[in-house]
Amino acid sequence: MWTLSGFADEIGPDPAEQCRQLRELGIGYLELRSAWGVNVLDLTDDQVEHLHAALARDGIRVSSIGSPIGKINIAEDFDAHLVRMDRAVQLAHRFEAPFIRVFSFFLDSGQAPADHRDEVLRRMRELPQRGADGGVVLLHENEKHIYGDVPERVLDIVESVGLPSLRLAWDAANYVQVGVRPFRDAYRMLRPYTDYIQIKDALLADGTVVPAGEGDGELPDTIRALVADGFDGFFSMEPHLAATDRFGGFSGAPEFARATRAFTDLLDVEGIRYR
Repeated sequence: MWTLSGFADEIGPDPAEQCRQLRELGIGYLELRSAWGVNVLDLTDDQVEHLHAALARDGIRVSSIGSPIGKINIAEDFDAHLVRMDRAVQLAHRFEAPFIRVFSFFLDSGQAPADHRDEVLRRMRELPQRGADGGVVLLHENEKHIYGDVPERVLDIVESVGLPSLRLAWDAANYVQVGVRPFRDAYRMLRPYTDYIQIKDALLADGTVVPAGEGDGELPDTIRALVADGFDGFFSMEPHLAATDRFGGFSGAPEFARATRAFTDLLDVEGIRYR
């Protein structure tokens, strides 16, 4: 049985509203990216405890800390970023989240990936080591304009680092937005390292984000292959249907619900059980 989760801050900033909508959709987990408009890593200890209590009251658990770790330019200071990594590990423990989402550093148009590979790999070895020391698995997401935005460089990262505490989150829409056909071009290559699926779709023509199954993200093919592979993990709704920037997105409650139903409709067609 597959497990649904979601970036509940796409519903709205108030955790009470987030939990209410998740319950109505039958979703028992969220991916914690922000609350009250504050990024998860910037929540105060008091806010963390308030949020923890609110989630517990509503029976909502945390599938992953949706951190912005690695969403800085490769030339920016890394030592200060490690302090935020340590905070992410603390929060994963507090919310009993098995995963922390990370990225492999933005590159500007003048920064060729090959010129920065060694530094990317140095940093990407340090981050999962911190995660391993804290008993948490890091998930690299294939965000646009980072070193690991195309399948070949994602594979380079995960195989070069070679640590069990670094695995992959699969985002079909992000692949589409860099000109990749996700299932055709990436699935076979990256499936052995993929533990977590983020659900959004996009159009190859212009990168517009659309509900699952309405774009070029090859989600039906991917779903069927995951079933055949025996995948048993989280599917995290990240619709981005109203607004998006490099640090997140927003949908609003109606669009979040529409995006969730679009995905569960795909699962229903395939006869896949989910919770």
